Amino acid sequence: MSKPKILVARAVFPEVIARLEAHFEVESNPSDETWSKAELIARLQGKEGAFTTGGDRIDAEVLAACPQLRICANMAVGYNNFDIAAMTAAGVLATNAPDVLTETTADFGFALLMATARRITESEHYLRAGKWTKWSYDMFAGSDIHGATLGILGMGRIGQGIARRGAHGFGMKVIYHNRSRLDAALEAECKAGYVGKDELLKTADHLVLVLPYSPESHHTIGAAELALMKPTATLVNIARGGIVDDAALAAALRNKTIAAAGLDVFEGEPTLHPELLMVPNVVLTPHIASATIPARLAMARLAADNLIGFFKENKPLTPLNPAVLAIK
Repeated sequence: MSKPKILVARAVFPEVIARLEAHFEVESNPSDETWSKAELIARLQGKEGAFTTGGDRIDAEVLAACPQLRICANMAVGYNNFDIAAMTAAGVLATNAPDVLTETTADFGFALLMATARRITESEHYLRAGKWTKWSYDMFAGSDIHGATLGILGMGRIGQGIARRGAHGFGMKVIYHNRSRLDAALEAECKAGYVGKDELLKTADHLVLVLPYSPESHHTIGAAELALMKPTATLVNIARGGIVDDAALAAALRNKTIAAAGLDVFEGEPTLHPELLMVPNVVLTPHIASATIPARLAMARLAADNLIGFFKENKPLTPLNPAVLAIK
């Protein structure tokens, strides 16, 4: 019996490709080319499965052009590159890779928070440019982490991980806002208190965004929300681009509406809003919050396991639209 044909849309670990090749006829992308939509559609012809990353958009146009496609397994916890409604209507399963990157991403979120609050990137640029000639009492004076109020918008697993680090490691007062409130036991574990969104914005010394992207969460943080924040506050986004209005944020940083920002995600990435490159009080990283070898390998393995589980037993591990399974 011939093996199902799958496409691996970006370069991944060789050992993961080898594992997939034991079960599938695999077309891979070892040169890690970034394909246009037309190129992706061409590569998907005749494929029943796809191993995707967050940059591979699967929408109604792609689905209509690829009628043999049955599953797309994302090597990411986020899946805003998937049109889930269109995939469900087309009978195509979507899967993601949750849980395996939670602690790694929470580590990075806290690292980005600290770099932002303590002006690490700004001061390093100053030093490298040869501008450091003397010490002064207010040179790159930032804001404290310990004892400060940590605000978290979006309190899923990663948000909870950041809350634990702040409360237990740095003695921070943790407040959060979420679509639904955590149960009392989980709040106690995280030492976190639930507040309304406006109170979160007005009260937090350091605000971390960890909510999923959706049309409803687009520009959750814009000019009006930034105006509610303290002028001494910092904003960190490790969630998804589009949750923050990057143009409004650049203006807020330039005008000192808030003190600083740390961004790992951007609208239209890898393109950045040009004004974000012009303000000194921002730390910029290229979507690397899950970038450790163990975490990335675990993500790739889970995506592979979803493909294998689907084709062998119709049992993927982390389906996003499980209703599709009932019609297979």
